[in-house]
Amino acid sequence: MPETFWTVRWPDGREEQLYSPSTVVAELFTPGTSYPLSDFQSRARVALERASDRVARKYGFACSSAMEQLDRIEARIAEFDMAADGPVTCLKIT
Repeated sequence: MPETFWTVRWPDGREEQLYSPSTVVAELFTPGTSYPLSDFQSRARVALERASDRVARKYGFACSSAMEQLDRIEARIAEFDMAADGPVTCLKIT
C-alpha cells in the first residue's frame, strides 16, 4: 500500500501537502481540478476513510495517520466561510 501525498491550494492561496496511506486519493481527486470546499471535504473524508479501511483490512487496525490528516483538513476548512464555498485546487498527486 504505497503512501500518497497530494498538494492542494486552499481558497486563501496557501499550498499544503496532504497525506494518505493509500493511492485511493487518485480515485477521488484529479490534479489541476478545483473543488468547492464542501465537495473537497466530502471527497477527502471518503478518500481517507477508504484508505484507513484498506490499512485495517491488511494490518488489522485502522490508520490513525489518515484520520489525523482528515482532522487537520476539516480544521483547515473550518477557517473558511463555507457559504462562499471557495475552491480548493488539487495541484498534484505523488
